[in-house]
Amino acid sequence: MMSPLHARVVAEARSWIGTPYRHQASLKGVGCDCLGLLRGVWRGVMGAEPELPPPYSPDWAEAGADTLVAAARRHLTEIERRDADAGDVLLFRWRDGMPAKHCAIAASRETMIHAHDGASVAEVAFHPWWRRHLAHAFRFPDRT
Repeated sequence: MMSPLHARVVAEARSWIGTPYRHQASLKGVGCDCLGLLRGVWRGVMGAEPELPPPYSPDWAEAGADTLVAAARRHLTEIERRDADAGDVLLFRWRDGMPAKHCAIAASRETMIHAHDGASVAEVAFHPWWRRHLAHAFRFPDRT
């Protein structure tokens, strides 16, 4: 059974479905990228963002720093990837040795919600391809 916090995270993420992809944006119904979706869900569930990301280029992860993981570790609770469930944050890397470059929110053990270039925010199957690229998993902090 999903905790009340995780249920709120999934509901908020689903409310972003259909938002067009816009690099660096984070405005429901107007535009967001994967980080913008995560930021918007945080605002909808937790309140004000704990920090704002600096401007970043579409190829920011190729620079070598694992910036996304470092930020997640500052504000979320890291969990084992195999324990990821509805309401958890998923970080993906495309190749071994490369930084995590993409994030999504698990809607269930079988689906995730994410934004990617060329599409709107969508809930998609958490196929084996995605599972192979899952680098880290995190939980929203329970502040109750």
